[in-house]
Amino acid sequence: MHTIKLFLFVVPLVIASRVDPDLSSFDSAPSEPKSRFAMLDDVKILANGLLQLGHGLKDFVHKTKGQINDIFQKLNIFDQSFYDLSLRTNEIKEEEKELRITTSKLQVKNEEVKNMSVELNTKLESLLEEKTALQHKVRALEEQLSNLILSAAGAQEPPEVTSLKSFVEQQDNSIRELLQSVEEQYKQLSQQHMQIKEIEKQLRKTGIQEPTENSLSSKSRAPRTTPPLHLNETENTEQDDLPADCSAVYNRGEHTSGVYTIKPSNSQGFNVYCDTQSGSPWTLIQHRKDGSQDFNETWENYEKGFGRLNGEFWLGLEKIYAIVQQSNYILRLELQDWKDSKHYVEYSFHLGSHETNYTLHVAEIAGNIPGALPEHTDLMFSTWNHRAKGQLYCPESYSGGWWWNDTCGENNLNGKYNKPRTKSKPESRRGIYWRPQSRKLYAIKSSKENTKE
Repeated sequence: MHTIKLFLFVVPLVIASRVDPDLSSFDSAPSEPKSRFAMLDDVKILANGLLQLGHGLKDFVHKTKGQINDIFQKLNIFDQSFYDLSLRTNEIKEEEKELRITTSKLQVKNEEVKNMSVELNTKLESLLEEKTALQHKVRALEEQLSNLILSAAGAQEPPEVTSLKSFVEQQDNSIRELLQSVEEQYKQLSQQHMQIKEIEKQLRKTGIQEPTENSLSSKSRAPRTTPPLHLNETENTEQDDLPADCSAVYNRGEHTSGVYTIKPSNSQGFNVYCDTQSGSPWTLIQHRKDGSQDFNETWENYEKGFGRLNGEFWLGLEKIYAIVQQSNYILRLELQDWKDSKHYVEYSFHLGSHETNYTLHVAEIAGNIPGALPEHTDLMFSTWNHRAKGQLYCPESYSGGWWWNDTCGENNLNGKYNKPRTKSKPESRRGIYWRPQSRKLYAIKSSKENTKE
């Protein structure tokens, strides 16, 4: 703009300089050379002004071009944003259509459920009416039966009834004789068992071990942590003759896996599952395989035990302690992942009593998978409703009762049973898993915790 103003100022001067020489020529001729030089200076001034004007116009054009490019870039960005918004709007419209279709289907299903509910209520009412009618019929039949009994009380018994009674008495006497002979044989077996126990004690004192105890000498053995099962304690008056653990059951000739009654020292008798599939007797203290049993139980249930011995169960901390406090036991954990790969790890271990929150102390001795239980560390057992002072809130975050470490997330065989489709991180960490330190996490499909002397 300054260049244009300069140009507008210079042009009149140049024009005036051209006019003045012509007028002065009438006055005197000698001034002609001076006018010629004046015109040359004016031309230079004009040329300089035009040059400056050209530069100014060039700068103005460049500046205007840059502004136009910026405007076009902003327009392109606006067009792209508008295009993205259009695509997102179309997606939202499609989702809205799908939601409307889903809503329609849900409304139809809701109507079906309502109709089914009405039908069920109708059937329930009819069943209640039938139940009432059956109750009336049963009462009438009971009255008729009472009348028949009263009428038959005064009548003479037919000979068939007399002969039948005598036959029943004979059978009863035979059964009693058989029971008596069985009791005598049982007493003899008990005496033999006591003799065998005495021989075993003498052999242990001399340092000789039974071959059945060393049937797995080629493999290292270790105690395993196991979940207790809440079972009815035996009421047999001869509990002193019961075996102390599954090894004692095996030594008595019972080589089939199944449920047996044992009686550890200083404890009442209770049922356990003895696993002999490996050719050696193991007392099973925990079993997970299908998620049929909820393991997010209370402290009281973890002490007493819960589940079914032939299915999923936890034997009970009290029962586990009663077993393992008798001698030096090993803990064996058998794990199977969702690729059906089988792993195991064995520990030597010590389990504390109720007063120590059943503190577990382990040392790994064998296995084909790295251990995840911290060695030479006191691990206290805790549940969502019971934890020692200073312990982290591991059961609340990871579900189930377990011997938790300071980091919580290394292992948990009593967590929620999650199948592979569970991909949510909060849910997966509540599952059954085994994660050795600084190594990958194994999602567990089934687990067994066994112990043996």
